[in-house]
Amino acid sequence: MARWIIKNVRMTGVTACVPDNIMETNEFDFFTEEEADVFNNTVGIKKRYVAPEDICASDFCFVAGDKLLNELGWERNSIDMLLFESVTGDYRTPPTSCILQDRLSLPESCFTMDIPMGCCGYMYAITVAGNMMSSGSVKRAILLVGDTAIRMGSMKDKSRAPLFGDCGSAIALEYDVLANDIIVEFSTLGKGYQALMTPHGGYRNPITPNSFEYEDFGNGIIRAPIHALINGMNVFSFAISKPPRTIERFMEEYELNKDSDIDYYLIHQANKMIVDRIVKKLKIDRQKVPYNLEEFGNTGGASIPSLMVTRLRNVLMTKETSLLMSSFGLGLTWGTMYMKTQPLVVLNLMKI
Repeated sequence: MARWIIKNVRMTGVTACVPDNIMETNEFDFFTEEEADVFNNTVGIKKRYVAPEDICASDFCFVAGDKLLNELGWERNSIDMLLFESVTGDYRTPPTSCILQDRLSLPESCFTMDIPMGCCGYMYAITVAGNMMSSGSVKRAILLVGDTAIRMGSMKDKSRAPLFGDCGSAIALEYDVLANDIIVEFSTLGKGYQALMTPHGGYRNPITPNSFEYEDFGNGIIRAPIHALINGMNVFSFAISKPPRTIERFMEEYELNKDSDIDYYLIHQANKMIVDRIVKKLKIDRQKVPYNLEEFGNTGGASIPSLMVTRLRNVLMTKETSLLMSSFGLGLTWGTMYMKTQPLVVLNLMKI
């Protein structure tokens, strides 16, 4: 079982950045006004932030990371590690984390790594960095998590385009022998990988002229092989079955009382139907489950950090908070994480 108890690592700050451009559901050409209303009420995503083509995920992460480091008062030469989690890096090569090391004026001694894990990316980044930090050889790390997920797909694809939004986030971790343990568990269902994928553009199916030829699959789904796709029914079935069962077992094994031991449940903001179904299955107090998908849509790996910034900022800044987090997505992968945060530096949402 892929489970870790990460010791001696404390989260010290978090922030997020989005484009200064909002697209509402009724602006999609393939929706009638009635269909847009139905989508808003069932899927729960009423608007999303959409990046222009000349701004990348790394740009949002850079702004978030730069502001967070300044607010923390950390000297740039004290940063030992930078991780960039995204499936929308600047280039196929080099790793975008190397570029961000330079942009953020971090030292040459800084360890850098790209992690392309999609919606579970926030928890993957904490797991990788946390395990490398727990021995004390790495004292400070900045994790940059974000995607420009909308442009990965076709804007003519009714099954995918309205689900996503663009966002970048920054999370600061610090070595601290007094820190509460971070507990995390991951699982993988690789046989389901085709439910969320981009068929062309890798080395299995390199780009050819055919990669850009649109095909009409019916029901408002028009895309080319270069575009990311989503098999909605398969993803829905996976998301409402695997993650909640794992959460239940996780809480049982660590003797976590769902009412008294957990202040908030941060569930990946995929869509309202999925989150609501998970909440119902686990019989969780809905007051403990914040939502921001109505304003942001699915922002991939930045989903949970953006939730912390936009819905829990005042709480996280002022007191110890127990968080149980659940993410699920590409791979297919899913993870559960439990942590207690001490008062954090949480900046207001930024826009560029």
